[in-house]
Amino acid sequence: MPPADPALARLLPHRGAMCLLDAIESASAESIACRASSHRSPDHPLRVDGRLPALAAIEYAAQAIAVHGGLQAAAAAPGLLVAVRDVRLHAATLDELADDLLVRATRLAAGAGGLVYAFEVSAGARLVAEGRATVALPGSAGSAT
Repeated sequence: MPPADPALARLLPHRGAMCLLDAIESASAESIACRASSHRSPDHPLRVDGRLPALAAIEYAAQAIAVHGGLQAAAAAPGLLVAVRDVRLHAATLDELADDLLVRATRLAAGAGGLVYAFEVSAGARLVAEGRATVALPGSAGSAT
């Protein structure tokens, strides 16, 4: 199922059911917040044995980061998620969360080699996951830390 917001389809390298985000809630030069409801889908592509592990929150965050990067550059080539650090999961699974997910990402550092973002995924008032993600940019010899 394609995302509800057509801008997401243009900004994500993913297609079909792997487009996990529904809409951009807000965006600035440094941060983005996206909404998602796909975690409740019984045919979610990241389900394992019928459950959606909380680790899938990292993919939601990576997609929000990709959308933010696409909004910042007119012809952005997709980056490559090369590291996640300080990840804390506050739930075992995502599929039982009744509220939509709010996926927030804030750029902490940017360099020729890549970007570093802090991310949070919440459902209602409940924080579900948080951490940092490093993205390498195409053609870069180094990486941001």
